[in-house]
Amino acid sequence: MTAERTRQLGDGTSIPMLGLGVWQVRNGKSAVNAVRWALELGYRHIDTAQLYGNEESVGRALQESGVPREEVYLTTKFQPNSKDPVAELERSLKRLGVDQVDLYLVHWPKGGPLRAWPGMEQAKERGLTRSVGVSNYSAADLDQVIKAASVPPVVNQVQFSAVEYRRGLLEAGEAHGVVTEAYSPLGTGRHLRDRRVADVAARAGRTPAQVLIRWCLQHGLPVIPKSTHRERIEENAGVFDFALPEADMAALDALDETGGTSAARRDKWW
Repeated sequence: MTAERTRQLGDGTSIPMLGLGVWQVRNGKSAVNAVRWALELGYRHIDTAQLYGNEESVGRALQESGVPREEVYLTTKFQPNSKDPVAELERSLKRLGVDQVDLYLVHWPKGGPLRAWPGMEQAKERGLTRSVGVSNYSAADLDQVIKAASVPPVVNQVQFSAVEYRRGLLEAGEAHGVVTEAYSPLGTGRHLRDRRVADVAARAGRTPAQVLIRWCLQHGLPVIPKSTHRERIEENAGVFDFALPEADMAALDALDETGGTSAARRDKWW
């Protein structure tokens, strides 16, 4: 599969295939710089969450960047320890300094996969978000939402990489018209040290990070690597001018340690 710059979602909107994630980035200078650098380097997709506590910095960087709001795809996530997705998104919009986000996700299925969904549908109906989706949902969780929803989720953002190649979950999403989006594609750095990844990178003349991100793209996964270093943010963006051959894709596929699971997480934290 060749990797396009965007992918169409089930509601007709499009999501950029590469974004910057800001999980574990402190609110303040680090977050502002990371987002500003990403926008300067051509990223047009920023992924944050209420739980991260850095929406204010994301909004500040967006405003300081000078990039028009309509050119940036902005995701935030409902923190399901809270009760009301609509009220929480209204607070997020104030912190972000925008009138609408592009994608609003249930961060994890606390209280069951359906608990927050009526509020998510209301947030979309009120125009607070263009699209709604979920995160950390298993195939079984997705099934429940799809069966009950009047507005189906268009994205399931999950931990996904060559080492966590959740084929069953990817296939379940495709069957429902839900795009699987990858977070932690580099295993928070762990996978960069894998000798087998290094071998593929050497053959491609690229860095381990670039081939791991490219692997996601060639599987059709929007991907949101995280970094607070300008040079790494730039490196991670250099993934659209080469393709991995089938043999190297297969070599990376074989790194999977999940058994092709349809689960979103090995261990639940909720």
